[in-house]
Amino acid sequence: MGGNSKLGDTGKGTNESVIGQSLEIIGTRDLDHYEPERHRVRDAAHDYGIKEAKRIKDWPKLEEAVDAKIGEQRQFVAWWNGAVSQGHGGDRKEQVSGARYLPFREAERLTGMKQPRVSDLGKRLSRPEKYRSRLLGAEYRAAMLDVADNVRGTQGTGENEWFTPAEYIELARGVLGEIDLDPATHDEAQKTIKAARYFTKADDGLKREWHGRVWLNPPYAQPLIADFVSKMCAERRAGRVTAAIMLTHNYTDTAWFHDAASVADVICFTRGRVKFYEPDGATAAPTQGQAFFYFGSEIEVFAAAFRAIGFVARPF
Repeated sequence: MGGNSKLGDTGKGTNESVIGQSLEIIGTRDLDHYEPERHRVRDAAHDYGIKEAKRIKDWPKLEEAVDAKIGEQRQFVAWWNGAVSQGHGGDRKEQVSGARYLPFREAERLTGMKQPRVSDLGKRLSRPEKYRSRLLGAEYRAAMLDVADNVRGTQGTGENEWFTPAEYIELARGVLGEIDLDPATHDEAQKTIKAARYFTKADDGLKREWHGRVWLNPPYAQPLIADFVSKMCAERRAGRVTAAIMLTHNYTDTAWFHDAASVADVICFTRGRVKFYEPDGATAAPTQGQAFFYFGSEIEVFAAAFRAIGFVARPF
């Protein structure tokens, strides 16, 4: 944070958009050898893993099992979208390579999944962080809140306020022009960020609209990081955020990271780790590298500035 203390349509168009996005993210090549008839077996195995992890309160294992379940369901929905006809012959934009279109009844016999159930699954996947939170469960969320005040990027640091070094703020300012809003910050951090408007923990930026050019370094504890990433994506989709740069850890295996990547225009993965600092000036040491997400039209400007600190990639 610069001292920084989750969406559902029910229409067919939304589901097809979400499922099509799943195809784009997964890639049809990855589905060439997918076995849809085994989906329910794999899904049940993930359910068992989730149940067992909850029983023994192994939260990392629970996160792994939940993400594996969501990954399997994304693959299944993407396969269904690419291989199952939508009525009279099915005019599909995407099709799994080498596959023939299956009528609904044949697909349902093959997989044991009815079309309404697949449609419902698509709706759940259209709200990834809400769905993931539901799968993780209340006990997990309570456990994460217990440690949230002692987590900021790295568990066990005992600090919840990590500030972004000035050189990165200046890079962001050079791309954005000015910073209209920092929605997750601290009064002390604003001596460097100098946003025209900002929200502290007491203001609760998650409950407010975001407007203009935004800088965001969210709190990295769950569920707050997922909440803030989801909020950024929603505000950008709504058009209230005109441009933004968001700094997070490079947790590429998480659902929230993929959610951000699906909306961002370009991402910079840092060379080495950002040396955050604490309110007393001490250096804070994250255990992994970082990523800067850029949302906006000045892609070349962002790339020219940020390639000095890492490599820049466009999500497709």
